[in-house]
Amino acid sequence: MPSVWIETSTALALGYLLGSIPFGLLLARFGGAGDIREVGSGNIGATNVLRTGRKGLAAATLLLDLLKGTVAVLLAAHFFPGLEVIAAGAAFFGHLYPIWLGFKGGKGVATYAGILFGLNWPLGLIYGLCWIGVLLASRISSLGGLVAAAVAPIAAAFLGQTHLVILLVACSLIVFWKHRENIQRLMAGTEPRIGKK
Repeated sequence: MPSVWIETSTALALGYLLGSIPFGLLLARFGGAGDIREVGSGNIGATNVLRTGRKGLAAATLLLDLLKGTVAVLLAAHFFPGLEVIAAGAAFFGHLYPIWLGFKGGKGVATYAGILFGLNWPLGLIYGLCWIGVLLASRISSLGGLVAAAVAPIAAAFLGQTHLVILLVACSLIVFWKHRENIQRLMAGTEPRIGKK
């Protein structure tokens, strides 16, 4: 029994620490774009990095925020089989509330995709297609993320991944909560589109 607690705690810590790496902040700073928290919305995610005009840094932020979720799950699957869901949830939470930044992190869209690819790649693919599809059609970053988050738990149930539904419902609700100001702007028709100032 003690070993189970040790493994669970380690999987939690592993997921959280990986998820809490603020790639957007680090890349912007070392890439010469300054403190990303002083730009646009103040968020550390790829969309806000894009507001610096550094498309390469934004793309790298998106990829790394996604990969840290996937890596957390895959490492847990290798070292602590059966604890992948715990590591996934911890990685997602770590991105949203990193201890290094006073628990003020990103909004979770890319890391959500990452944990889905790690847990069940078809789910990650569905999420990604919804996210990118809506983004390309609307050019509104937040709308793409919100639609993808809404679809994820439904897709999990449809694919028979019922053991993931509770986690994904929780993650999706948090994504919606973190996007509450975006939702207000979407309803008011004032949410900015990518490419427009």
